[in-house]
Amino acid sequence: MAQRLYALGRWAARRRGRVLAVWLLLLAVAVGLGTTLNGKLSTEFSVPGIESQEAQDLLKEKFPEAAGGTARVVFEAPKGAKLTGAKEQRAIGATLKKVAAVPGVLDVADPTKTGTVSKDRTIAYADAVFGKPAQDVPQSAKDKLDDALDAARDAGLKAELGGTVSTPPVEVGGPAEVIGIVIAFVVLAVTLGSLLAAGLPLLTAVIGVGVGVMTVQFLSRFIEMTNTATILALMIGLAVGIDYALFLVSRHREQLADPDEDVHDSIGRATATAGSAVTFAGVTVIIALAALASAGIPFLTVMGLAAAGTVLVAVLVALTLVPALLGFLGERLRPKAKQGGTAGAGDTEGASGTTGKPGRGRVPGAWGLAWGRLMTRFPIPVLVVCVVGMLALAVPAKSLRLGLPSNETQPTASTQHKSYELLQKGFGPGFNATLLIAVDGTQVPAKEREGIVKQVAATVQKDPDVATLAPPDTNKDGTLTVLGVVPKSGPDDQRTTDLVHRLRDEATKPVDRAGGTAYVAGQTAAGIDVSAKLSGALPLFIAIIVVLALLLLMIAFRSVLVPLKAVLGFLLSIAASLGAVVWVFQYGHLDGIFQVAAAAPIVSFLPVLLIGVLFGLAMDYEVFLVSRMREHYHHHRDARAAVEHGVERSGRVVTAAALIMASVFGGFIFNHDPIIKSIGFALTIGVLLDAFVVRLTVVPAVLALLGRYAWALPRWLDKAVPNVDIEGDSLPPRPGTGGARE
Repeated sequence: MAQRLYALGRWAARRRGRVLAVWLLLLAVAVGLGTTLNGKLSTEFSVPGIESQEAQDLLKEKFPEAAGGTARVVFEAPKGAKLTGAKEQRAIGATLKKVAAVPGVLDVADPTKTGTVSKDRTIAYADAVFGKPAQDVPQSAKDKLDDALDAARDAGLKAELGGTVSTPPVEVGGPAEVIGIVIAFVVLAVTLGSLLAAGLPLLTAVIGVGVGVMTVQFLSRFIEMTNTATILALMIGLAVGIDYALFLVSRHREQLADPDEDVHDSIGRATATAGSAVTFAGVTVIIALAALASAGIPFLTVMGLAAAGTVLVAVLVALTLVPALLGFLGERLRPKAKQGGTAGAGDTEGASGTTGKPGRGRVPGAWGLAWGRLMTRFPIPVLVVCVVGMLALAVPAKSLRLGLPSNETQPTASTQHKSYELLQKGFGPGFNATLLIAVDGTQVPAKEREGIVKQVAATVQKDPDVATLAPPDTNKDGTLTVLGVVPKSGPDDQRTTDLVHRLRDEATKPVDRAGGTAYVAGQTAAGIDVSAKLSGALPLFIAIIVVLALLLLMIAFRSVLVPLKAVLGFLLSIAASLGAVVWVFQYGHLDGIFQVAAAAPIVSFLPVLLIGVLFGLAMDYEVFLVSRMREHYHHHRDARAAVEHGVERSGRVVTAAALIMASVFGGFIFNHDPIIKSIGFALTIGVLLDAFVVRLTVVPAVLALLGRYAWALPRWLDKAVPNVDIEGDSLPPRPGTGGARE
């Protein structure tokens, strides 16, 4: 592999104009398709095969009026007034008249007629039913709904909007995301010691992300895709794009510290060695993200494949566009000589194990060498402190609860959050957790259908956790009846989950005996079903990830113990990261700092997503760090020196890569969308813990304890495992001194 990448790097550097032109053309085409022929992104997380989704599909087919999106308008009277007053009634009537005129609204319920007024007559709500699902309601209709509330607000009433239609759009590109990019640039400048070199990874990452994300936008025209999928592709693509370019540029400048190093040869060797690590790391990330398909959940599959495609583009950019731009910059990237010698990287160890002329300047990896020596001298105390600390962080993960975000988790200043609080204040927490029982009597004789529905209603009313049962609503041909159930507990309460299971076990029995089918559905039930489905998929997904890591790392490092150590470290990072997420988002700690609107269950697909993404990123750092250790051990057979050398040479770059990743992901923590916020936090804390605690601390300590046994491979396995040559042994000898420079 090293030989092919060496040739590719030199070819890209010599044909740099053509390579740059091709990538700019691809970017232009992708932007054009993604902006003009893009599809509509969904906000729903549907999962085929679960009961709530089957009920929703049945309603769309036989009772479309009940399957449409709902906008819930919530009113609150001014202090000291009642909604039953003449002025308040006129304001409510005027508002509902405007709501009814919004395109797509089929019906608006009057609170005074439906009885949806609180006991103290200060809070009421009216449901506006649309003729299409919530995700298909255009933004223009949502804007008109918000404008319709002005009549009530002008009269002194508080009017807020909730329901399934009111979900706000996900937006990116705010100040926090921009600050994250600025921090990444500063880290690059400090690490590379050059503003020119620092700008290159940002430029190539933007081009790669532009191609990847715009292609995903175009594909949304043909594939149903959630808005979270494009945001994830942006987050992952930008982070890995910067990191992969950083590794190549850093290796190239390290080699150029030798004044006799030829620019084109250095580009080829950087592409062969650092590029091999990039290829292995990128393939690992791609396979890990694609493995999300093993959960059998379409929206998660599309999300993983979209992010994996963007990572693939980032790898191709690193192996072709980065060498081309390095060719354009030529001698300008060579570190400047300092007084008393070169500003080099000390002894520049070649890809083939040879050693260039020693630089007489400061060794840039001095702090890394000191850190590596500390890890190798005191490995046991280091391991005890790190493992105990990570396990302590992981403790909250034992009480992990999964769910889908409700309006309670929207920003406190949003109308969705305010409507949630008003409903809870006026009617109790269960009004935000309404369940729906759909009774399909198609196979039941017509004369028996009404009696069956009454039996279901009687069973529901007896349940101690049911607050209210709405009157049944039947479709035109009388085959499908819907009952609304209001629990006493909120959507995130364990009692509501238990109620859903009880209703499915008990309330549906009369329908089953008669030959019909009954479903317990609704948004709250859907969240419960999705969480259960994802929890069941976790063991298989983790098994795929573990086996994948063992195989790939065994091929890369020709070792059994190194892959095993990497997997155990990854599991430690996942446990600690999930513990931190639970502590902040589920327990509600530090809610002011991270702008968390309410303590709530963790987004149901976050654990699977975190495992897939963090696995790939953790293997990135593992490959970049340990490959330098393996390279040194392969040439010198000194296990302890190899560990110290790896941390010395790659420690600074891995540190910079982790800080860049964290700054990019961290910018999304302050996004208003609760899903994006929690994903951003989980990836940020996961990257920081894995890079600084596991890879830069635990890994050197473990390898110091293992010594030469870390790099051992049984003979029979050594013959079976292919040799991919990430050390660059197959590369041609370095050109002699005085070689041509550009």
